[in-house]
Amino acid sequence: MPKKNITVLTDLNLITCIVQKGAADDIIKAAVEAGAQGATIHYARGTGVRERLGLLGVAIESEKEVINIMVSSEMTDMVFEALYLAGKLDTPGMGIIFVVPVLKAGTYIPDNVLNPEAH
Repeated sequence: MPKKNITVLTDLNLITCIVQKGAADDIIKAAVEAGAQGATIHYARGTGVRERLGLLGVAIESEKEVINIMVSSEMTDMVFEALYLAGKLDTPGMGIIFVVPVLKAGTYIPDNVLNPEAH
C-alpha cells in the first residue's frame, strides 16, 4: 500500500467560548467576519456559579453552547476579541472564553492552498 503524505498544521490555537443557549449564532458570525474559517458548536449543561449569581438577581441558565474555533496563532488575538465583544463576555453570567495551544492538527488541504505558486 502506498504511503500517504499527511499534511500537519502547527502554530495553531483553539479558542473555546462557553455562552448562554442562543448566543452562538451572533458569536460565530463575528468570528467569521474576523477571519475564522468556521466553528464547531455543541451543547452542555453547567453548574456551580449559577446559584451565587442568582442571588445578585442575574438569571443564569444551566444550558450552554460551547463554541470551538481553531485559528492560526497570528489570528488568535483578533478572533478572541471579536468573540469576547460579540458574546458580551464583560457582563456577569454571559460566559467565558479561553485559548489553548494546539500542537498539531491534520486535515485535507487542497494543493492550490498548500502550493499557491505552483498553480
